[in-house]
Amino acid sequence: MTTDSGLERKTAATNDHARKIPAEVAQEILRAVASIEYGSIEIVIHDNRVVQIECREKIRVNQSGLSRKALKS
Repeated sequence: MTTDSGLERKTAATNDHARKIPAEVAQEILRAVASIEYGSIEIVIHDNRVVQIECREKIRVNQSGLSRKALKS
């Protein structure tokens, strides 16, 4: 007798949702990840749809000043 754990069902559901993400949304998420040196990206989802991507970039400061030359706006 096999049992279907909640984790298995959730993983299957997650895989189903992953297929429904529009290519342009997935591309925008990848673009956000590639553009951040330090920080975080938050993806906001409503009704199984990505509705917002928030990027928070951290700027490291050391004794000699900023740790990188150009700041992103």
